[in-house]
Amino acid sequence: MLAIIGGSGLSQLANLDVSHREVLRTPYGEPSGAVVFGQIRGRPAVFLARHGYGHVIAPHEVNYRANIWALAKNGAEAIVSVASVGCIRPDLKPGDVLIPHQIIDYTWGRKSTYHEGYDSAVVHVDFTEPYDPGLRARLLGAADAAGVAVGDGAVYAVTQGPRLETSAEIDRLERDGADVVGMTGMPEAALAKELGVPYATINIVANYAAGRADSRNGIRFETIEAVLAESTGRARAIIENLALHDDDPACS
Repeated sequence: MLAIIGGSGLSQLANLDVSHREVLRTPYGEPSGAVVFGQIRGRPAVFLARHGYGHVIAPHEVNYRANIWALAKNGAEAIVSVASVGCIRPDLKPGDVLIPHQIIDYTWGRKSTYHEGYDSAVVHVDFTEPYDPGLRARLLGAADAAGVAVGDGAVYAVTQGPRLETSAEIDRLERDGADVVGMTGMPEAALAKELGVPYATINIVANYAAGRADSRNGIRFETIEAVLAESTGRARAIIENLALHDDDPACS
């Protein structure tokens, strides 16, 4: 079963034929909201709004452990995250859709592992490739089948939030090798890795990062909503094509 985590601009999945919703409990507390079960093009799927319905949970307050656990323990065989980002790399622009391949984590204080506490053994996971290569390839193939242009690869810098970054911070991220910046990519990816569930992300570029292009003197929030409204439609098309071919052995 395919699981989708929706971020800013994707608090519900219009192409999901809903069968039921469940309020789930986990050993790590409650997820961001009810988990929505249903089908996409006849294939089983489940959806969770990362920030809650109504976008009421800030990035640093999301219960990432509960979210990933709830999906994994209820049959998710792959998790696709949708996250809006600001672009740093000069060839990117608002409205672009990317399938990132790497992460740099700048977050702090977030519960970022299932392996902690006095009665838990220390466990290290290999995080060389934070995104599952097979799932990334399937997303790229689904985008091609849907006729959606996507960027293959980007380094996603994950900051703490909820405030946006200063222009000097963006300069630092660029020197570090980041292409885009957002607030929700970690610890989500690491937690999925710990549970052994393939995980990949669709990044939607919502705006230029601070100090870049029309954000040189400040972020223009009034334009972001329109950009996300158009771009999330393309993200839905990718997800729909991914679900359509989810049981094709050639895509596994």
